[in-house]
Amino acid sequence: MKKDIHPQDYRPVVFHDLASGAAFLIGSTIATTETTKFEGKEYPKATVEISSKSHPFYTGEDRTLDKAGRVERFKQRAAKKK
Repeated sequence: MKKDIHPQDYRPVVFHDLASGAAFLIGSTIATTETTKFEGKEYPKATVEISSKSHPFYTGEDRTLDKAGRVERFKQRAAKKK
């Protein structure tokens, strides 16, 4: 790997998926305030709602990921117009 091409704040960060509970260790420059233990070491932690472990495109599962009820409100508005 070439030296001195990454930003100064580039470091390993644990991304925690809220939907599946999976955790990934990836190099990133994301700003974080939390830390977590991953494989026996302490790393900065970033929380994400959806990752490849929980997204229907990658998992093949058909489920609703909508927390705010947007789909239901859209269906109600569409039904009123008909």
